[in-house]
Amino acid sequence: MTLTPVKMEIPSEANIIIGHTHFIKTVEDLYEVFACSHPAIRFGIAFCEASQERLVRWDGNDRELTDAAVANALAIGAGHTFVVLMREGFPINVLGGIKDCPEVCRIYCATANPVEVIVAESSQGRGVVGVVDGEGPLGVETEQDQKVRREFLRKIGYKR
Repeated sequence: MTLTPVKMEIPSEANIIIGHTHFIKTVEDLYEVFACSHPAIRFGIAFCEASQERLVRWDGNDRELTDAAVANALAIGAGHTFVVLMREGFPINVLGGIKDCPEVCRIYCATANPVEVIVAESSQGRGVVGVVDGEGPLGVETEQDQKVRREFLRKIGYKR
């Protein structure tokens, strides 16, 4: 078995969500989650089918994001993996809906950080072991850092 880090290509100003699911129905269900979350949200979805035709299934309302999601899904190349790229919204706006999809098994990450997907390859195929999301910590926040964090969350409307 080999382990390979696969760097995700995230378009400017986009967030990426990577997960594991078990059914072709996921593409349409995720489309509905995004379309119902906010009218301005832009997204592209790709899903690696694990049996039958083993195609990368896709949908979305933004061609650039959809093409990038397909390219990332192909780079991962692991069955039942989905990749979503989004703009004009944040993962926090859609994660609850994604988790409520009955066929979604796991979410590996939801981020705008640089991401590498750690892929294991065996004689059967490829699978996602995990992700490297962003970079490691440089220290511990101070009381001033806490104040800045709290003010920021209120400024962008996520806390009152």
